[in-house]
Amino acid sequence: MSKEDFWERVGRADKILVGLGEEFDNLGRLRGIPEYIKGCRLLEKENCSWAIPVWNLFWNKKMGDLGEPVRSALRSLFEILEGEKRSFRGDYFVVSTALDRSIVHDSGRVVMPCGSSLKKQCCGGCKEVLQTVTDEELELLLQGCEEVLEGSVQGLLRLGKCPDCGENFVLNNIHAPNYQESGYLEQWNSYTKWLQGTLNRSCLVLELGVGMQHPTVIRWPFEKIVYFNKKAYLYRVNEKLYQLTEELSGKGCGISMNAIDWLNQL
Repeated sequence: MSKEDFWERVGRADKILVGLGEEFDNLGRLRGIPEYIKGCRLLEKENCSWAIPVWNLFWNKKMGDLGEPVRSALRSLFEILEGEKRSFRGDYFVVSTALDRSIVHDSGRVVMPCGSSLKKQCCGGCKEVLQTVTDEELELLLQGCEEVLEGSVQGLLRLGKCPDCGENFVLNNIHAPNYQESGYLEQWNSYTKWLQGTLNRSCLVLELGVGMQHPTVIRWPFEKIVYFNKKAYLYRVNEKLYQLTEELSGKGCGISMNAIDWLNQL
C-alpha cells in the first residue's frame, strides 16, 4: 500500500481509531542493552516489575537519542490526527497498551488501560487510594534506577505510604500487585462512547506496533470493528505480526515494518 493511498484514506475518513502497542515502549531497541535486561530480571525478582515504565524511561534518557524515534513518531501521529499534516479534520481516539507516559495527549482522546508511570496506587489494593505521580517523585524514581544498576531496588521505594493501610505506593500499571483499573476506567468509558459513533461512518483504523501481549484490548476488538463496519479500513503495521485474517480480505492491509519507523517515514 503506497503512501499516496494512505493519505487519500486519511482525507476521506470521518474518524480515525488508533491502537498503539508494545513497539512504542521501544523494547526492540532496549532489549539490545545487556544492563537493561539484567535490571528487568532484578525488578521481577524483587517484585518491583511495576517500575518497568520508569526503568524504560531511564534508559531512553541515559542512551541519549535512543528514545527520540518514539517521540518523533508520536509527534507525527498527533500531527496527522490534529490536522496539522494533510487533510484530516475529523474525530479520533487512541488506545495504547504501551506504558510510555509521553503517549498521553492534551486532547484527552487517549486511554491507556495497562497504565503507565503517571499515577501511583497502594500495593495492598486499597481501592480508593490513587494519586498523581509528581515531577519530584518521578525524578526520585529515575535516581533510584541508578541503584538498580548496582543491584538494589531500595531507591525505587520512594513513593510514600498508603494513608489507609500503610503499605508502599507503587506505580499504577498492569505490573503492579492488585492493579487498580480505576486509573483508566473514566477514560475507557469515553472511548466506548466514542466507538458507538463510528458505526456506518468512514473509519480509518491504525493498529501500530500491536503484538499478542494483550490481544483482547486492541488486536481482536479492532478486527471486529473493521469486520462489522462496511466503511472501515485497517492498517496493521508490525515488524512480525502484520498478517490479516481471511475475514478482513479487502478491508485492510498488513505492513511488515516497525510502526515507529513507519510513522517517521510518512
